[in-house]
Amino acid sequence: MSVQGEFPNYVDSVSKVEPVQPILDPPGSYLADHVEANGPNDARPTALKIIRDQKLEGKLEGLVFLITGCTGGLGIETARAIHATGADVYITGRNDELGSKVAAELGAAAVSPKPNGKVEYIHMELDNLESVRAGAENFLKQSGGKCNVLICNAGVMRTPEGITCDGFETQFGTNHLGHFQLFQKLKSALLSSSTPQFNSRAITLSSQGHMWSTINFDNYDLKKSPKGYDPWIAYGQSKTANIYMASEIERRYAGQGLHALAVHPGGIFTGLGKHAMDMIEQIFAHPEVARYSKSVAQGAATTVWAAVAREWEGKGGRYLEDCREAPVWYQQEGAMQWGYAPHAYDKESEQRLWKESLAMIGEQDDLK
Repeated sequence: MSVQGEFPNYVDSVSKVEPVQPILDPPGSYLADHVEANGPNDARPTALKIIRDQKLEGKLEGLVFLITGCTGGLGIETARAIHATGADVYITGRNDELGSKVAAELGAAAVSPKPNGKVEYIHMELDNLESVRAGAENFLKQSGGKCNVLICNAGVMRTPEGITCDGFETQFGTNHLGHFQLFQKLKSALLSSSTPQFNSRAITLSSQGHMWSTINFDNYDLKKSPKGYDPWIAYGQSKTANIYMASEIERRYAGQGLHALAVHPGGIFTGLGKHAMDMIEQIFAHPEVARYSKSVAQGAATTVWAAVAREWEGKGGRYLEDCREAPVWYQQEGAMQWGYAPHAYDKESEQRLWKESLAMIGEQDDLK
């Protein structure tokens, strides 16, 4: 959707952009289904439809998926679809009572013929690096040290100015650094679990909001900004960081059978926007925005497509939306816009963010 009201304006001005050649409608994408959008629950695919179209119901027995943020919204629908493959699904959250309930309900659901996989809950608070480390260790113990797919789904949006338990700006620390720490702890498991038949994958959930900010190097907390802290700029920075993380994983580990993709799920009305609910309600009331908005099950479709689709076997380093590789940013007449900002592919910034993120979480670089 467009950047309206208090949303920051997107300015197409960035240097050192790494050009890419997007494949706008590869075989297996759902471009045609998105041409005539008609609001939530229209003909656009759901997460479970992706599984069925890929003929993967009950076919991924023995694989292990870890999905963050599954006590509501997109996380639940993502886990529900992955459970239909027969894989073992581990979900994370910070509310143990709710997380355990969700895991039990998903595990008991008959979403495919005799699903063999289990659904287990792992406590994890992404704004607390020690909690992330402990959750990762718990997961590896329960999974036997195996992880085939990591889906970085959890996040916060437009939070008031604040810091995480470790002193980082809330949105950058939660959306990026929490997941970056998690990846570092699971990296060895992802690499060792990769097979020629199914290369391991890491999926990061970004947003169209990445357009609102590049990475503010030397000013991550935005305190040096002339106008002070802007929660939308902070959110945009964290979503750009999610894209950069996926691209750098691909650059560093693709040769070892580990690939990564960044995903924009689309416009979905969920609890993620609780800090800007009045504004978001107004935006979703716009007829064109309403027409292109998705149900939660539809919003999870691109994540699931990235996580399991054969079209992405052995490939990565791309930003996806609407179950296709996104084109470069463009805007039609009206309220809607699609694609990625030019700064979304920037090798120098990706590499710098990776190294500075390692320093922030106190980890060493395994590639010199």
